[in-house]
Amino acid sequence: MDNLNNKKILLIICGGIAAYKSLEIIRLLKKNNVIIKTILTKSGAEFVTPLSITSLSQSKVYQDLFSIENEAEMDHISLSRWADLILIAPATANTISKLANGNSDDLASTVTLASNKKIFIAPAMNVRMWDHRSTKDNIAKLKTYNYKLIGPKIGDMACGEYGEGKMSEPIEIVKELENYFKNLKKNNKLRAIVTAGPTNEYIDPVRFITNKSSGKQGYEIAKSLSKKGFDTTLISGPTNLEVNNDINLIKVETAEEMFQATLNSLPADVAVFSAAVGDYKVKKTSKEKIKKVDNLNLELEKNVDILNYISNHNSLRPKLVIGFAAETNNLEKHANEKLNEKNCDWIIANDVSNKKIGFNSDFNEVLIFHKNSDTEKLKYKPKSEISDEVVEKIINHLN
Repeated sequence: MDNLNNKKILLIICGGIAAYKSLEIIRLLKKNNVIIKTILTKSGAEFVTPLSITSLSQSKVYQDLFSIENEAEMDHISLSRWADLILIAPATANTISKLANGNSDDLASTVTLASNKKIFIAPAMNVRMWDHRSTKDNIAKLKTYNYKLIGPKIGDMACGEYGEGKMSEPIEIVKELENYFKNLKKNNKLRAIVTAGPTNEYIDPVRFITNKSSGKQGYEIAKSLSKKGFDTTLISGPTNLEVNNDINLIKVETAEEMFQATLNSLPADVAVFSAAVGDYKVKKTSKEKIKKVDNLNLELEKNVDILNYISNHNSLRPKLVIGFAAETNNLEKHANEKLNEKNCDWIIANDVSNKKIGFNSDFNEVLIFHKNSDTEKLKYKPKSEISDEVVEKIINHLN
């Protein structure tokens, strides 16, 4: 099940005898390299323990809506945004009713209602409860909200009765999730270009002008785009980072090489220019190593402005062009100026003077400046999560 590899799934376990099957779901997902976070409801904890879940998922279990510890680490909004999809298994009649009617009195219902991701539910309940008119009405309502139903099955129940309401088997549930990601990838033909990392502008064969860009944010954006089914090309300056084979990685050194690689990768639906491209290059590069002298004068000339060029050539321009602005002061002023000067659609800006979110950090905090709408702020979090949120916004824009 390669389509599950490195996917992020939020599993919500509700109260019911079928909750024990959730442990097998976790085992199967982990076997397929899925990253799992789990919410255990109060009634769910009557059937399975947090210790069992943690042991299998290798991550903490979220239980309390108003936990100080959880809020400090990840609030319910962030938790809902973190996942590629949400799976509720078992989904009880009570939880189904809450979601259908917009009630959010616990962490599970609050996270689900706050989510903008695909939601799968695996119902499990007594046959009479499943056949009740109110349950049927709630299920019908959830389907109109684009919830995906897995099961239930017909069979013998723990209560001794026989009929429809039995939760689908874990292997069947996992297969449904795998098919979802498979179809997402197959059906989404959108093409994306991402530039990342620094450029090197050579002075002589052994010396060059460069910058401190690590490329981490650009690489994470490329990964997020690929996970969402984009045919993704990553054009990278010199870094030590890696990506999987689903991404077309093109390695370059200079701004001119990055420019040519970008042109050769067009057309595309979206282009994200996160690379820190050198503004200047040496006008005349020495073919031999320059020997030490008391004074060395280098004449510089402007490099090609890749973002500006692509943004202003209608025959080449992607539907969505996004630039980055790494600033040390007057962030909003400089970002807005760049947005207007380059004629791009968005500018994603951050304050690189803040070491917590600087070039080599694994965390970031950004402002997204739009040409025709209000500025958005993505608060401090891992660059991978920033990337997932940015890609969700890209998809919403293109659709």
